[in-house]
Amino acid sequence: MLEYLSISSLGVIGQAHVEFDPGFTVVTGETGAGKTMVVTALNLLLGARADAGAIRRGADRASVEAGLALRADHPALNATEEAGGVVDRDEGTGDQGQASVVITRSMTDSAGSTRSRATAGGRGVPVALLGELGAQAVAVHGQTDQLRLRSTAAQRHALDSFGGSELAGALQKYTDLYRQWREAQTLLAEISENQQDRAREADALQRALEEIDQAELTSGEDEEVRQRIQRLENVEELRGSALTARTGLSGSDDDLDAPSAEALVEAARQALLQGPDDEMLTQAAQRLGEAGIVLADISAELASYATGLDEEGPAELDAAQARLAELTRLMRLYGPEISDVIAYAETHRPRLDELHSDTDRLDELAEDVERLAGEVTEQAAKVSELRRAAGEQLSEQVTTELRALSMPSASFHVQVEPAAEPGPHGADEVALLLQPHPGSDPRPLGKGASGGELSRVMLALEVVLAATDPVPTFVFDEVDAGVGGEAAVQIGERLARLAQHVQVIVVTHLPQVAAFADRHLRVVKDADVDAGFTTSDVTVLEGEDRVSELARMLAGHADSDSAREHARELLTRA
Repeated sequence: MLEYLSISSLGVIGQAHVEFDPGFTVVTGETGAGKTMVVTALNLLLGARADAGAIRRGADRASVEAGLALRADHPALNATEEAGGVVDRDEGTGDQGQASVVITRSMTDSAGSTRSRATAGGRGVPVALLGELGAQAVAVHGQTDQLRLRSTAAQRHALDSFGGSELAGALQKYTDLYRQWREAQTLLAEISENQQDRAREADALQRALEEIDQAELTSGEDEEVRQRIQRLENVEELRGSALTARTGLSGSDDDLDAPSAEALVEAARQALLQGPDDEMLTQAAQRLGEAGIVLADISAELASYATGLDEEGPAELDAAQARLAELTRLMRLYGPEISDVIAYAETHRPRLDELHSDTDRLDELAEDVERLAGEVTEQAAKVSELRRAAGEQLSEQVTTELRALSMPSASFHVQVEPAAEPGPHGADEVALLLQPHPGSDPRPLGKGASGGELSRVMLALEVVLAATDPVPTFVFDEVDAGVGGEAAVQIGERLARLAQHVQVIVVTHLPQVAAFADRHLRVVKDADVDAGFTTSDVTVLEGEDRVSELARMLAGHADSDSAREHARELLTRA
């Protein structure tokens, strides 16, 4: 709902702050008091074009602010947050809870140029965004205001919502079939139109996977080959180091007098064993024995290592370098690491299988496209049948409402015609039409009707759609233009009925309409002759004040006893 509206220096209104209730709010006042400024302010908040002429005389800036309270999952809130605005959400309520957002619009007149600024949730936003928010949260119906159901998409959506669960189920099934059909068509076209490209892709991928498979890669192999190459390139130095170390450990066959590490350790062990028994010396001798075994093992390993180096010659070095070159090439093509090359083969093998099966898939997809096309056509026919049935009901109910709204010769029509081709929402073109009088051609909404007539048509339509396709807030201006008496009472009754489902704000000059409101606001004009301008303010009327306003609207002045009695009668009936 619209929680409040603040207006500053707009038209004849200097400063005004209005709180709104969820139900039916009516705005009244004398001619020229500024009632329409309320609608003008709302239109500005909904993205209407800024007009410097609307800025109050003597002021260089006008501003409007409103607070909207909406369901937590309302798309207007998501649009605000995507634009960087702040939304005040109730904690712990989920999608079914409530959230609120503040929107503002200001205009300045500088050197004959009008500048406009908009904010949503405290963040400056394009004025167009306010239009998007307004289309989803507030519907204004008036002489020059936007028509909520102006677009064909909105009219189709309204009819589908009115059609109920049976139409919704049929439409959902159609949507699923249509999506599958279009996906199959797209894939078939892609394969058919790109057969040569796909064949080239398959050939290149086949060669790539073959060379990766032939390489028989293992993760980390490139580092192992680099270490092998380094060893082979330094074989003489490595052999010399190994043999020198072994000689130091085990001694040399050419110099039998040179003591070896093994002999020295053994001699030290024997010296400890030949002395008196002592636990510490015995443990030391044991450890020296273990050290001698370790030295002997190392010596044997060094001898084996040196012998192995004798067996690795230039051929082994060439083979290792060739393997590293192959690994480097594969990593450059499919890497950067060996693990990436292996992963490339694993992830692209299914793609190769898919490309190899193109011929079979073309036949299967062609069959799928043909089958789904038939199912889409069949389901579209069911949707069209249900839409036509819903359209007849909607036409009948709206026409009945128009009869009571002082449009006895008018009739409402829902036109459901075949579209050129099936689309995401069916195979129909939906249009809402108004036939002003018998013998005339039904015309699209908004054409061939006055502002007051259009407001009444939209009131009749919104009353019928209220339970199935509601907008949180409706604003009606001139809905009662050109009517009076019992017709005005009927308008008031229908506005009250609509307010059972949504918030309704109405600018009116008819007491029969105003009497049905839950909340009555009056725009009061105060002319300041000395200052040379008129000021208006907005007040809430209750009790006898409301009776006085209705009496003024009935008889032209509030003190007439008969008018006041009539006003009370209207309130009692309402």
